[in-house]
Amino acid sequence: MTEKDFTEADRYYDAQKRVKELREFYEHLSVYVLSTPIVIIVNLMTSPEYLWFIWCVVGWGMAIVLHGLKVFSFPPFFNKKWEDKKIQEFLEKENKRRLESNHGNKFE
Repeated sequence: MTEKDFTEADRYYDAQKRVKELREFYEHLSVYVLSTPIVIIVNLMTSPEYLWFIWCVVGWGMAIVLHGLKVFSFPPFFNKKWEDKKIQEFLEKENKRRLESNHGNKFE
């Protein structure tokens, strides 16, 4: 496998992953939009004196917003660059730990 093939395979995998994330977000949003009127109607029919549906709509709406921010890479943290940086940190720590472990074993 050439480097070009590897790069193409990586790009295809990344695009496939991105499409899956978008589809899952739109499914989440669709369920929210379709379920919200049902929740409101059930609330108004069972206990119109207390509008508890507001808590459901706001809470779930916040989850939708956070999901959208993640999918569309809006937050300045927990994005791809942050993930890559953390991966490098963990790899460096693991390499350092192995070097120290191997170094200690040689002199015993």
